[in-house]
Amino acid sequence: ERHCLWGLLCTLALLRLWDGGDAAAFSGAHGAVRGALRPRAAEGRRKSAETSSSSLIHWGYALALLPCVARRSLKVHSASPCAAPRAPRASARKRPIGLSAVMEGESLELFSPAKVNLFLRIIRKREDGYHDLASLFHTVAFGDSLQLEVLPEDAKKDKLECNLPGVPVDESNLVIRALKLFREKSGIQRFFDVKLEKKIPAQAGMGGGSSNAATAFYGANVLCGSPATPEDLIRWGDDPVIGSDATFFLSEGTAYCTGRGEIVTPVDGLPIKEGLNVFLVKPNYGLSTGKVFKAMDYSALSKVDPEELLQTFKDKGTSHSFWVNDLESPAFTVSPELSDLKDYLNSCGFEAVLMSGSGSTIFCLGDPGDGAEAFEASTKEKFDIEGIWKTRF
Repeated sequence: ERHCLWGLLCTLALLRLWDGGDAAAFSGAHGAVRGALRPRAAEGRRKSAETSSSSLIHWGYALALLPCVARRSLKVHSASPCAAPRAPRASARKRPIGLSAVMEGESLELFSPAKVNLFLRIIRKREDGYHDLASLFHTVAFGDSLQLEVLPEDAKKDKLECNLPGVPVDESNLVIRALKLFREKSGIQRFFDVKLEKKIPAQAGMGGGSSNAATAFYGANVLCGSPATPEDLIRWGDDPVIGSDATFFLSEGTAYCTGRGEIVTPVDGLPIKEGLNVFLVKPNYGLSTGKVFKAMDYSALSKVDPEELLQTFKDKGTSHSFWVNDLESPAFTVSPELSDLKDYLNSCGFEAVLMSGSGSTIFCLGDPGDGAEAFEASTKEKFDIEGIWKTRF
């Protein structure tokens, strides 16, 4: 009964959105994510309000399963700056795979968000070559969009198109790997046509590839009748073949990640002040994660207990001075100009400045002292910048 009621509420919300309602009324408390789940027929797709009520009812019910890749754009607004209310989870009872209905000819368009690391501690190097880490991940309202369509039953290969030249569209792409992994785990041998609209730059430390993989993994599950529960997806996605961050992107948008990043502990909404701006500054070069780790001086790692850092963020949100990323120092060794960029950003009047992941993106919280336009112009004048994006959590 709870699930039916939730489906009805989500249907009403969608009807309002399709009918020209105020989308901001359904945004997350920390900023609207510009992406939504939109069912479309394969033939004659239209963005009008002619979508049938029965289709909306189906998709309203499906919202109970949305991960951070889609759910954050449709949360009910909360007056509290702490967190928007969460959608109730669907029943953990798993539908038998043999009864899952593949949605022939249907497609989904999903938002694939970027992330930043609010802190990142490297704990140790493991025998398998990976590193144990402890990090607080948070999605932002900047990202890619990904459309998946079920190919005919006789299809034998996935198709991938991307708007950016140079992005591989073969099996080296994490999206294709994720779809292959979904078939292996679910036993459902269906293939998909994927159109990827990229905004997240490569080698940026924002998890773009892993986010795309998680989004494809999730979308394939929905289009195949949801044979996997959210818990199943996280367990199935625990495979480095689709990136260590993929399991995070199957969570709810804020999580404490340990192990190599695959052990995901959801974190309730942080007490981040409403309206806090996030500036993502990406220089016109990327950093190889492998090179950054090779440059690491293990004796110089922070000694701060990651559990204490986590508690600080839970208690104070971003209103504190405890900003740690153990990968900054080796990244600056690999790219000294990135250190110069961070020093400059620290002088611009932001509340906090930190590199995300292994770089090369640096995120800045708050607003620059001279205003956003002057900040962007002066930064691009002084440094070789690929992009500066103003967004929110």
